[in-house]
This record gives sequence, C-alpha cells and structure tokens, in this order.
Amino acid sequence: MDPRVRTSRAEARQLLDPEFVEVGASGRRWSYEAMLAELPDMSGSSEEGPRYVPSGMTGVVLAPGVVHLTYETTIGGRRARRSSLWRRSDEDAGWRMYYHQATPVPSQGD
Repeated sequence: MDPRVRTSRAEARQLLDPEFVEVGASGRRWSYEAMLAELPDMSGSSEEGPRYVPSGMTGVVLAPGVVHLTYETTIGGRRARRSSLWRRSDEDAGWRMYYHQATPVPSQGD
C-alpha cells in the first residue's frame, strides 16, 4: 500500500508471487504481468494523491508457508474488504502475495 512500492515495478515484483492472480474491486481479473505493468498508474500509487488506509488486519496460518490475510481499506472515500493469500517458497525466504481479492463495501453500511 506504500506509494513508493506501488510505483516501483522492481519492488512490487519482490512482493508478488510469479503465479499471482487478483480479482479487483472492479471485478477485473489481474495476472502478475498485467499488475506489474499497470500498478504504477493505479490509485494509491502517488505520494500526492489519495492513499490506502488499512484497518482490521488479521491473519491466519492455513498451512506451513501459507497465510490468509483479511483487512479493509479506504481510499478516496471508497471502502473495500480485502482477502489475500501469501506464501513463502523454500527457494526464497520472503513472503509473496499469491492471490488477492477486493470487494467494494456499499456506502450505506456493512
């Protein structure tokens, strides 16, 4: 969610699993390649623009090396509930996002 990471394909590449898939709040399905190509131009990618504000972050270990993270974000007055799967492979010590889904929250409530 840090604009410095979002605008850097090199930094984003380190956080996204090569098999990454996302279903965005718009309903669009994103691949690893598409996300890296467009991420620097998306909302929340500018120091001057609106920024993602996360809340209610919780994580559950599903299996060794696999964590399910859920949280809510607000950006520009729009809320979304988010769910992501993070995994760590043996050949690389870092955690990478394998799957992400965002669901818009209606403005009138939960």
